[in-house]
Amino acid sequence: MDNTPYVRLDRDNAIVLLVDHQAGLLSLVRDIDPDQFKNNVMALADTAKFFNLPTILTTSFETGPNGPLMPELKALLPDAPYIARPGQINAWDNEDFVKAIKTTGKKQLIIARVVTEVCVAFPALSAIEEGFEVFVVGDASGTFNALTRDAAWRRMEAAGAQMMTWFGVACELHRDWRRDIEGLGNLCANHIPDYRNLMTAYNALQAR
Repeated sequence: MDNTPYVRLDRDNAIVLLVDHQAGLLSLVRDIDPDQFKNNVMALADTAKFFNLPTILTTSFETGPNGPLMPELKALLPDAPYIARPGQINAWDNEDFVKAIKTTGKKQLIIARVVTEVCVAFPALSAIEEGFEVFVVGDASGTFNALTRDAAWRRMEAAGAQMMTWFGVACELHRDWRRDIEGLGNLCANHIPDYRNLMTAYNALQAR
């Protein structure tokens, strides 16, 4: 029996890493619907903003075929540190990236990237080796197909990474609806069409 303790995300100890969500690399994502994938990436970014989590943006060789970062991320998070790596495939090999993480003093890394088996797995494994707690957001990370995705997930899980979704991240950070019903509800409604129905019904009841 696996007796691994339940380690929760802590809003006071977490940082979000959005890595290599670049135009060229996005075209490689085939394990999830492209529109849904982009929605999930922006949902995670909105979650980071809602909880006021430190967030770092980085790209890999954006002057080459990988292309530029999604402009929507820059627009949503204009104050986030932005690190354009000149060539390192593993973001953890870039001193500025690692320094930006360690400067925050946070020990829980919420990671999403393209592509999963490289841009997610390599820095996730490197961070775990240095003692960080790593939470990989599977539905805001993408790759060529389900086979390569599943292999990457298994590799990271074996090293101690926790696999999550952006919705799970948001709910675990929030902990209690009473903190901000409308805030979390609208965050979910903006990215989950069916959840918009719940908020519509809730708002109608509140208006009575």
